[in-house]
Amino acid sequence: MVTIGTVSLEGRLFLAPMAGVTDAAFRLLCRRHGAALCTTEMISAKALMYQDGKTRQLLLRPPGDGPLAVQIFGSDPPCMGEAAARVVELCRPEIVDINMGCPVGKVVKAGDGSALMRRPELARDIIEQVVRNVPVPVTVKFRKGFDKGSINAVAFAQMCQEAGASAVAVHGRTRVQMYAGQADWDIIRQVKQAVTIPVFANGDVWTGKDAERILRVTGADAALIGRGAFGNPWIFQQGNAVLAGLPEPPLPPLRQRMEAALWQVETAAGFKGEKIAVLEARKQLCWYLRGVSQARYYKQQIVAMNTLEDVRRIVRAVQKDLR
Repeated sequence: MVTIGTVSLEGRLFLAPMAGVTDAAFRLLCRRHGAALCTTEMISAKALMYQDGKTRQLLLRPPGDGPLAVQIFGSDPPCMGEAAARVVELCRPEIVDINMGCPVGKVVKAGDGSALMRRPELARDIIEQVVRNVPVPVTVKFRKGFDKGSINAVAFAQMCQEAGASAVAVHGRTRVQMYAGQADWDIIRQVKQAVTIPVFANGDVWTGKDAERILRVTGADAALIGRGAFGNPWIFQQGNAVLAGLPEPPLPPLRQRMEAALWQVETAAGFKGEKIAVLEARKQLCWYLRGVSQARYYKQQIVAMNTLEDVRRIVRAVQKDLR
């Protein structure tokens, strides 16, 4: 069990926030397989305050989607505080998370995401504003540092704690690294040793055994699983088994995996409409086919899908022809 402020979670493996990935349908699927906490795609504080319809869609929370953290990003303290309050009003999440780690160019150029690691005083103001504006625990996600010349995760974590954060999540790469190279788990261990609030470890968790190992090596309270969950919600089930001292279970047969993929797409269509769900499914179904031999022919069909009927037809063909 992990306790974040007033929230107690029945597990140590969490789904990390990922733009274009962690929508309501995928969160429900990961919960079904053992994710103890899921986080929304990151939400722009400014867009939310400007009443952007697409941004409001990201706050969709169907029954069963809990415990939930909503992640917001921005660099204007009053706006971030107001957006956090709006999030709680609209979505009633258990946790509000602040993104201070996104490495994407347009986000950093605007002074948001990992750019805030270069401005810790501004980051402190943002955290304090958000904490004052919401009645739920506030967490902060950031990186090892901005670049190899400014590795400041430990001091940044201490600042977050002093500003009122109830937990921090650390990705073991710098902003300059993006997602390349190997994640530095040592820096996560140093953060854990430097603060008293819970620490979540993030980076290079690809298997259930990796989830157990990152927790053991870093001493972190929980692991955030990101890209390792692409097309593989079973990673939570596998990791929970290893943490319980059991053998890591194998992936289900391909037929069962494709059934889960179809459920994800059909569920997403119910939430956001067929057109958007099918366009997003072009990458999602390819993820489910990673490592499957003779899948190239079907991947070529997948990237041309336009309707749910296309999705169903291809899924059934894969189930029939591939193993």
